[in-house]
Amino acid sequence: MGAVCCRAQPIDFDGEANLFHFILLRCVGKGAFGKVRVVQHKQTRELYALKYINKAKCVKMKAVANIVQERRLLEEIDHPFVVNMRYAFQDDENCFFVLDLMLGGDLRFHLERLGALPEEVVKFYVAEIGSALAFLHEHRIIHRDLKPDNILLDERGHAHLTDFNIAVHYSERRLLTGVAGSMAYMAPEILAKRGYTYTIDWWSLGVCAYELIFGRRPFRGKTNSDLTHSISKDSLRFPEDAESKCSRAGLQALKGFLERDPSRRLACKPGGEDFGEVKRHPWFQNIDWETLETKEQIAPFIPDSKKANFDASHELEELLLEDNPLRARQRKERDISSLSAEMRQMEEQFTPYDFKKMQRRSYYPQTQIVSTVTATSSTGPASSRPATPMTIGNDPQDYPFNQKHTESGIAIADSPVVEMEDMSEKGH
Repeated sequence: MGAVCCRAQPIDFDGEANLFHFILLRCVGKGAFGKVRVVQHKQTRELYALKYINKAKCVKMKAVANIVQERRLLEEIDHPFVVNMRYAFQDDENCFFVLDLMLGGDLRFHLERLGALPEEVVKFYVAEIGSALAFLHEHRIIHRDLKPDNILLDERGHAHLTDFNIAVHYSERRLLTGVAGSMAYMAPEILAKRGYTYTIDWWSLGVCAYELIFGRRPFRGKTNSDLTHSISKDSLRFPEDAESKCSRAGLQALKGFLERDPSRRLACKPGGEDFGEVKRHPWFQNIDWETLETKEQIAPFIPDSKKANFDASHELEELLLEDNPLRARQRKERDISSLSAEMRQMEEQFTPYDFKKMQRRSYYPQTQIVSTVTATSSTGPASSRPATPMTIGNDPQDYPFNQKHTESGIAIADSPVVEMEDMSEKGH
């Protein structure tokens, strides 16, 4: 008898999504316990970013609840200026997010190379990300980690918000109290520990806009204590050549976002229209808001498609150093009750998702408590990160707030942490 030929099992595209549905392409980033690579759906030929998180490392870093929370929140979100989730699934080793592919690099990548960005470019990004924030806040979601590292550009130059690892629901009835985010971008009300709400995202957007225009942050300090004092007490100052880089209307908008009193902050006034106030601001008078969200407008900066907008060393590392490279594997039969509580939580709560088959739903309100430390790879494949924590002027605010968990690769710059959480973060 001749040799028996082994044929690959046919792929069931009508069933739940799994790794067999995708062609694995280049590895473009990594974090503490996850990696990001480009993938192509075998049936539709669409390209996506695949973020995969090692379950064992996730358990070890006590971040299971964060992964579940991120999975749930992303199901509630679908917006033109957000890196949206398209599929979610897991195998025995990893949890997988399949997300919109961003090929234009993150704003940290471009800021590092250019030093600063023109005012008109920054204003365009602020308008787009402001639109995303307004959507999130309408759905009672606070991002809590807005910074240039988490703003990704598509190939046409449009900005998208990513990394919902420490995002939470909020309620008007009870303020949040968890100290969460990347310290240099934290609003003063977080550091004061007297409670906060969605207003913190607009402060962070102001810090981003200031940094992108002037190439430095508005509040600085040599130690965490000094930085906390600067954010809480120092007067907002602009560089001596500020008016050569930013219009008076732009400076006025920055002052509005960086108002310490949340009730007077731009987009945060009680009883107001929130984002409507931003739209009416003189700085945005030349923005056509009707066509903004349809992406009909031509972005003022188009990333160079001929250059890699991320650190190419990730792919080389995957080829040379990875002892267990990613590949599609059939799931093993197992008794879930025999698993640890954390592994069981992922099996039960990191549920499959297919954007073409399922209606997005809200998990608000929740009673899920987020883990005390968060660290995960960023969702966009173009989220380049240097090999060590990035420093501008060697200020400590460029380092993760909790330096025990400094990452390498795609998510190292200003890695977020949650220092303290309580039930008000997730429910009520």
